Amino acid sequence: MALLPFFDVPAQGKTQAVVVWLHGLGDSGHGFAPIVPELRLPADAGVRFLFPHAPEIPVTINGGMRMRAWYDIKTMDLTNRADEAGVRQSADAVKALLDKLISEGIPSEQIMLAGFSQGGVITLHLLPRLPYKLAGFMALSTYMACPEKLATEQLSHNKTTPVFIAHGTQDPVVPLSAGQQAFQTYKAAGFNVSWRDYRMPHSVCAQEIDEISRFIQSRLLAKVED
Repeated sequence: MALLPFFDVPAQGKTQAVVVWLHGLGDSGHGFAPIVPELRLPADAGVRFLFPHAPEIPVTINGGMRMRAWYDIKTMDLTNRADEAGVRQSADAVKALLDKLISEGIPSEQIMLAGFSQGGVITLHLLPRLPYKLAGFMALSTYMACPEKLATEQLSHNKTTPVFIAHGTQDPVVPLSAGQQAFQTYKAAGFNVSWRDYRMPHSVCAQEIDEISRFIQSRLLAKVED
């Protein structure tokens, strides 16, 4: 499997931790890169950001138009929205990127996985299936694929890993209820999930960015200082 291409925002100084951030449908790794300075992390944090680019594939709901997508969407019905085969293929590709970082000397517990919308689906899919523990997960304005398979496929490595789940109360693309359902499903399964919602559409807002920054610092910077 070829490694996913990505946009790289290097750490200032020595890299001590990495955030891998997955974009949404039709976007690219460049889409979320401008958020890095907005996070206002300390200059000596040593956090590198990788923003992978999803492959270009035909997307059914958009008339078969080719665009960057982590999986096909055949219907807006949330029960069947995520193409399971595509989700699993992209999850494998993202795991290969995480594996590469670990092989290069970054401890898995110094890596955080984040995703927005489609990217959040991949993030939530990997949360219970990775065979090693990460520093944290962020699932933004997203939903859950294959919830019925969680019980039989989950591993225990990230049961206690903090998971930041956030959603806009005015989201017209992914209903708030879908994010809440994902949160409740993982909570019921014993995962360490937290929930935040904001008065916003399918996007991010200043308050959310501030809380994301605090989450990253609490999970990555505190460990660097230990």
